[in-house]
Amino acid sequence: MKVSYQKKWLPISEQIEKLESHGLVVSDKPEAEKFLRHLNYYRFSGYSLAFETFRHRFVPGTTFEQIRQAYEFDRALRDLVYESMEVIELDVRTTVAYSFGKAYQAFGHTDPSNFFRTFKHANWLAKLREESDRSRERFIDHFKQRYSEYPDLPIWVATEIMSFGALSRMIEGMGRDDQKYIAHRYGMQPQTFASCLHHLVYVRNICAHHARLWDRSWAIEPSLPHGKKWEPPLLPGSDRLFASLLIQYTLLNRCAAEKPFAADWKQRVETLINNQLPTCPQPLEQMGLTPNWNEHPVWTR
Repeated sequence: MKVSYQKKWLPISEQIEKLESHGLVVSDKPEAEKFLRHLNYYRFSGYSLAFETFRHRFVPGTTFEQIRQAYEFDRALRDLVYESMEVIELDVRTTVAYSFGKAYQAFGHTDPSNFFRTFKHANWLAKLREESDRSRERFIDHFKQRYSEYPDLPIWVATEIMSFGALSRMIEGMGRDDQKYIAHRYGMQPQTFASCLHHLVYVRNICAHHARLWDRSWAIEPSLPHGKKWEPPLLPGSDRLFASLLIQYTLLNRCAAEKPFAADWKQRVETLINNQLPTCPQPLEQMGLTPNWNEHPVWTR
């Protein structure tokens, strides 16, 4: 049975008192107050979860600075993940534009017969047309003024303005041969690639909304490629960060033009985790990392 929400607004000083009543050590209250004026208490409490023995009870000796450091670690991690998403997303956009355009020419994506019959093509196309109308890109305005097909755009133009989610849904709705062509570039089976891409759209949205990433249990898990390197004990499961990092690194390595970025990105991820890992209990497990995670065969190839 639902109850009415009764919690009241609290001034910053009382927020700190509440944290202390839960066992958090706050040695520099002015600095803590300054930080809570920057980071909402509710968001801060999310970073507290990894430091609690049970809800609202901190591991003895846990300090405000430890939780702040976990937030700063997470912010740096989100930046790295968002960087990799940019490279992956642009590569997939280009691959779809090139391969689908080759198969069906400029406006093949407007024909439902070029997709699985169960694909909700009309809904997808209507949203794509809405995205065209909302776009303020000069090349879209040029196309609108000159060509009668608008709001439909050539696929090599449409892929530049459609959302990453719309791109993912398009791939999921393609015929099997078209999916195979795209998935082959990334060394995956079509269904696995479509699932991984759907997961990465979700992770990208987490990053875009600055939500906590590092210890999250995924609401949208990827289907992993087959093989022992994607199974326990090398990979504990698909519901934590490690699985996503391995997928991202796999896709980055398939982007030939971005191999230097992939190597640099991998090094920066390792440096961050090795040097700034949160000091909560079992931080590696919180991320789905094994003790020797950086020796994983996918990560070292």
